[in-house]
Amino acid sequence: MNSEDRYYRVLSDDEIMEIHESSMQLLQEVGFTIDYPPLLDLLEENGAKVDRNLERAYLPRELVTRCVESAPSEFMFYGLGKGKEIKLTQGEVHFGTGGKSLYVLDSNKERRPALLEDIANFASLSDQLDSVSYYIVPVHPHDVNINDLEICSFYHSLKNTGKPVMGGVWNLKGLRRVIELAAHLAGDSDKLSQAPFVGFITSITSPLQVDYERAEVLMEICRHRLPLVTSTAPVAGATAPITLAGTLVVQNTEALIGIVLSQLVNPGTPVLYSAVPYSMDMRTGTFLVGSIESGLMNAAINQMAQYYQLPSYLSVGATDSKLPDAQASYESASNCMLAALAGGSYIHQAFGLLDGAMTISYAQFVIDSDIVGNCLRAIRGIEITPETLAVDVISKIGPGGNFLTDKHTVKFMRSESYTPRTSIRQTYESWFQAGKKDTSGKAEEIAQQLLEEASSTYISEETEALLLKDFPELE
Repeated sequence: MNSEDRYYRVLSDDEIMEIHESSMQLLQEVGFTIDYPPLLDLLEENGAKVDRNLERAYLPRELVTRCVESAPSEFMFYGLGKGKEIKLTQGEVHFGTGGKSLYVLDSNKERRPALLEDIANFASLSDQLDSVSYYIVPVHPHDVNINDLEICSFYHSLKNTGKPVMGGVWNLKGLRRVIELAAHLAGDSDKLSQAPFVGFITSITSPLQVDYERAEVLMEICRHRLPLVTSTAPVAGATAPITLAGTLVVQNTEALIGIVLSQLVNPGTPVLYSAVPYSMDMRTGTFLVGSIESGLMNAAINQMAQYYQLPSYLSVGATDSKLPDAQASYESASNCMLAALAGGSYIHQAFGLLDGAMTISYAQFVIDSDIVGNCLRAIRGIEITPETLAVDVISKIGPGGNFLTDKHTVKFMRSESYTPRTSIRQTYESWFQAGKKDTSGKAEEIAQQLLEEASSTYISEETEALLLKDFPELE
């Protein structure tokens, strides 16, 4: 089978070219606004046309092409835990957390403000659940001084998961403190750049805008050559055309802007083709994270990333439901499966997010782990070898036989099938006698059990004591 044949393809090759050419036209003729003089200077030095009065840059085709070719087609993203690194490249699918939820849904299905403790807890769950490949800080804690938000969030993430850690940053000062902290843990800044275990998210504002603070942050991340996401979030019908095709053009154009800027600052910076497209309910004016249209756009976006030979940053799994219910599960499952079958490299927001990503739930986090597990099993496909075809085993057992106790069954019974933690698969009588728990109730219990059993810490007491001398805000 051709390597591309196994991907779900929503766009034809001709349609990919139409989106690409539309973006090239917009970059050359319409351009984008950026109010950060150092990047305007850099753009002008590299052949872009710059209108200083409008603070607008226009990109020639050759500049865009050169920058896309400069961006690495694959790179390693490490973690503090041994063997927990991931390779970001087309063809390898990784799911992780994401979002910036303000609230947590408690066990009584009531919302409460998110806390720093939740960052640590979700990091610990991520560390224990195999379907989570990396950890993006998923909540905005209300019990932390705004000036210490970044460093406290990253510190408690790194302490509780050995997997790669990423997060959004609000300002240059906060970013620099996190990089300083990570360099301490790595040994020095050079070692951090060579084997990065932290990455950062900045954003491009739809449509076609880069503001001062985001540009300033982007430039600093690139100077340190750390993994970068230039998140773009066009909303069909609001900050992008109502048509999915039109939204894809805006999305692709903005993703290219992020790639160009990163490569001009520091060629070879590990940047992901970044996408967070949404649709809108035109009846209510609310933007939707769980719509099937979002899933379709993410699948199409991955094809664009494949065209540019870059790893992709997709956003699926969050739901508009307010509770861990049927809607939450079918929205998450549908869109996660589309992104997985499309071959998405770095699929975020896949765990626990409800209410348009404003709320995160421990129960939904565990349910989503099973949904992602199903997706990963689906893309693994069916292995056809002489051993799995099992003709010799069938011949040995013969007509009317039983395969239950055969060595072949014992060998493959764990690897051939995925077993979800939250699925209720016992008999009705057994389920009834066990208390008639539904999936969300079972998931809540599993989450609490995992947190109680958690023992791993990736920053020792000795290291923590040393860090507190240089980073007193962590106390």
